[in-house]
Amino acid sequence: MSTEETPAPRSLAEALRARDDASLAALLRTRPDLITPVPTDLTQLATRAGTRASVVRALERLDRFTLQTAQALAVAPDPAAYDDLLALLAGDAADPAVTAALPRALTVLREQALVWGGTDRLRLVRTARELLAPSPQHPSPTGLGPTVAEATAGMSPGRVQEIVAAAGLTSTHDAVSAVASLTALFTDRKRMAALLGSASPDSVDVLRRLVWGPPYGQVTADPAAHLRWLLDRGLLLPTAPGTVVLPREVALHLREGLAHRTTEPLPPGIEHAATHRPQVVDNAAAGQAYTALATVEELLKDWDEGGPAVLRAGGLSVRDLKRTAVALDVSEPVAAFWVELAYAAGLLASDGEADERYAATPAYDEWLEWPSAQRWARLAEAWLTATRTPGVIGGRDAKDRTLSALGPGLDRSAAPEVRHRVLALLAALPEGSSPTVESVLARLHWERPTRGPQQDREGDEDLRTRLARWTLAEAESLGVTGRGALSSQGRALLGAPAAPVKAAEPTGPGDKLPVHHRDHPHPHAHPHAHALEPLSASEQAVASATAARLLTPLLPEPLDHVLLQADLTAVAPGPLKRPLADMLGVLADVESKGGATVYRFTPGSVRRALDAGRSASDLHDFLTAHSRTPVPQPLAYLIDDVARRHGHLRIGAASAYVRCDDDAVLSEILADKRSANLRLRRLAPTVLAAQADPATLLDGLRAMGFAPAAESAEGDVLITRAHAHRTPPRTAPDPVPDGPPAPDTTLLSAAIRAIRAGDLAATTPRKPTDTPAATGDLPRTGPAETLATMQAAVMTGEAVWIGYVNAEGAASQRVIAPIRVEGGFVTAYDHTADEVRTYPLHRVTGVAELVEDQP
Repeated sequence: MSTEETPAPRSLAEALRARDDASLAALLRTRPDLITPVPTDLTQLATRAGTRASVVRALERLDRFTLQTAQALAVAPDPAAYDDLLALLAGDAADPAVTAALPRALTVLREQALVWGGTDRLRLVRTARELLAPSPQHPSPTGLGPTVAEATAGMSPGRVQEIVAAAGLTSTHDAVSAVASLTALFTDRKRMAALLGSASPDSVDVLRRLVWGPPYGQVTADPAAHLRWLLDRGLLLPTAPGTVVLPREVALHLREGLAHRTTEPLPPGIEHAATHRPQVVDNAAAGQAYTALATVEELLKDWDEGGPAVLRAGGLSVRDLKRTAVALDVSEPVAAFWVELAYAAGLLASDGEADERYAATPAYDEWLEWPSAQRWARLAEAWLTATRTPGVIGGRDAKDRTLSALGPGLDRSAAPEVRHRVLALLAALPEGSSPTVESVLARLHWERPTRGPQQDREGDEDLRTRLARWTLAEAESLGVTGRGALSSQGRALLGAPAAPVKAAEPTGPGDKLPVHHRDHPHPHAHPHAHALEPLSASEQAVASATAARLLTPLLPEPLDHVLLQADLTAVAPGPLKRPLADMLGVLADVESKGGATVYRFTPGSVRRALDAGRSASDLHDFLTAHSRTPVPQPLAYLIDDVARRHGHLRIGAASAYVRCDDDAVLSEILADKRSANLRLRRLAPTVLAAQADPATLLDGLRAMGFAPAAESAEGDVLITRAHAHRTPPRTAPDPVPDGPPAPDTTLLSAAIRAIRAGDLAATTPRKPTDTPAATGDLPRTGPAETLATMQAAVMTGEAVWIGYVNAEGAASQRVIAPIRVEGGFVTAYDHTADEVRTYPLHRVTGVAELVEDQP
C-alpha cells in the first residue's frame, strides 16, 4: 500500500507546526525573544519570528559561513533549490569543503526559523531577505545587481528586441520571451564564453571592474565604442539616465558561479605563539592571582577611612583616578580595571550619605577572612560575568560625555559572552599553548562577523574586537591565564574538561593548531559542536570552588613572622597573616614591595602605634613574638625613646592647652620660634594656653619634634584609632543582559505545551453552525444553546471549542472537555492549559462542536 507524502509547507507557520517538541525547544533556546511573552499559538510564533528586531538578533548570531549561506539565498530565486544554492557557494570548481559544510549551515538556518521549505523549495524569511539588501548602492550583500528580468522591467519591448538581435539571438513575438531568451544566453557557460570572446579587452575590463560590486556605473550620453558594444548586447543595462548596471547573470558568469569573492566554510585556525610546560603556566598565573589580591586589598585599604567623592553625575573624577593609580603604582587604565573589579565583586560602593563617597562594603570585611584562593575565585567569577567594561573609560557616550570609572554608561551586554568565548578558545588548545592575539580575533570574527559598520565612538575597531583584546589582557592580570595560556584554575573556572592531548605540537611561532584537533573531531563538523556553554549560577559556584581548590597549593602560605634588621627595617619573606600584617602596617611604613615586603620603622610610625593605644611593652612583646631574628638594639631604643616622650605633654581644650609636669619642657616650647604661630602663653608653671584648636596644636608640636598626647576633659589619654568607614550593606551590580535570558528546560516545556494547546484551539476543525464566525473570531452562541451543548458534552465525553473572556477582558479560544456543569460554572479539562479548570458560563461567548476524531 502506498503512503501519501507529506505536503510541502505553504508558510513558516505550517513549517513550525510540522516540527516536534525538541525542534521547537531548540528554536526557542537560540531565540529566547520569541517567548517573551509566550505566543498564543504557532501562527503568532511565526509572525514574531519574522519581525525585524528578532531577525536582526538572529542574523547577528550566525557564523560567517552560515551568514554567507543566508546571503546567497537572498540573491537566489525564491524559492531556491538546494543545488542552485550549492552552485552559488561552491562555484564552478565545486569546492568540496563548501559541499560538506552547507548541510550544517542550512540546518542552523532551519533551526532558527530563518529558512523553511523542502530542499527543492528553500525560502529565506522575507525580513531577512530585506535586511541582507541594505541599500540601493549595495543591492545585495554579495555585490550582485538585479537579474536581467528585473533590470529590463521598465524597458520598451522594441529596445528589448534590439538587444536580443545584437546578442545574436532570434527575435521573439513578445518582451517576456525575449528576456527569457537573453537570460538563457547569459546563464549558458559555453555561449556566454563565446560572446565575451568577441568583446574587446576594454569592454571586458569594464565588466571585471563591476563584477564584485558595486555593480553600478556611470556613462555619458554618447558612450565610447567599447561601452556601446556592452549596452547593445545587454551586458550592461540602463537603470536611470547616465547609470548602468551589470546584470546578475553576467556577474555570476564572470565570477565562475560564486556569490562571494571568498567563501569561508571552515573557521580559521588558531596560530601558535608559544608552548610552556603546564606547571610554568599555573605558577605564573598563581603569581598574578596573588598580585591581584594584594592590589585589591591595597586599593580598599587606601580608601578605608572613606574614599574619593562621588561625582554629581556619578563615578570617579579623573583626578581621583590618577591619585589611585599613583597609590597602586600602576597606569590609569589598570587602576580603573581594579576599581571596577572591586565594584563588580561587591567589595566597593558609594556610601549614599549627603557627602557621598566611595568606601568598602561590609562584604569586604567578610571577604578578607576567606582563604586566599577563595577570595581570588570571587574576583574571577565577578569578572567573568560582569557587563561593566573598564576598557571604555575615558571614551565618550552617545551624548558626548566622558565615561568615568564607577560611573554610568560602562555596561556592554556583549562583554560576558566575549570573555567566555575567548577563554573557551584557549581551553580548547593543548595544555600550555598560548595563541597569537590576531588569530584569536580572526576566529571570533568568523564566529560572529559584523554585517555592517558597527564601530562605536571609542575607536576604529568594532566593540567585540576590543572586548576580546581587553579579555586577554585582563585574564593575564587576574591570573586566569599565565604567559598567555589558560591555567588549570582558569579552565576549572569555565567548567571545562581536561585539556586536549597534543596531537601535533607546532614547531615554532606562526604555526597553526589544526582546527579539528581543537574544537571538533572532523574538519567539517559543526564549529561550535564542542563549544563551552556559559554555566548557570549553581554550576558556576561549583566551578569556582574547584578553581579555588586547584589554586590553593600554588599560593604561598601566609607567614606569622618577619625578619628584623639592624637598619630599622623588617623583611616579610612572603604574605603575612592578617593580624600580623595589620599591626605591622600601623607600627611601620612599607618601603618596598615584591616577593618580599620591606617595612621601615620611624619615630612617626612608632608614635602612630602608641596613638592607637599600644604601650612600649606591647610593641616589644609583639616584635619578640613575631621575629625570627632578635630585636635589634636600635629598634628597641627607638621604641623606648618615642614612648618616653609620648604623652609627656597633654593637649586639651581651652580653646587648647598644654600641660606638662616638667616646666623646663614648657619653657623650651615657648622659646622655640616655631611655636609663634600657636600663640602660646603660660598660665601656670606646668600649663600653657593656646588660641589654636587641639588638633592644630597636636600637629604643631609634633612638627617641632615633641610627642604630645591628647587628653579628655577628665584628664585621660585619648586613643586615636583609624576609623574604618563602611557603606551600608550593598549588593554587587547586576549584569545588563544582552536580550532575554536563555529559558531553562522547565520554562521551555511549559511554553511549548501552551503554544501547542493554543494552536490546537486555533486550528481544530469545527462543525458548521447556523451562524458561522469568520476565521479567527470567537464562537458566538446564546446562553441556552451554550448550556445545552455543555451538558451534552458532559454526557458524551466529547471535547468542544469555546470562546472565553477573562476578568481583565482578554479574549481567547480554548478546547475543553466538560466534566460537570452546575451553579453557573463548567468544570472541564482544558487542552489549552493542560489542566482541569472551572469557568463561569457567563464569560463563555459561545461553544461549537469539533468534527469527528478530534480531541
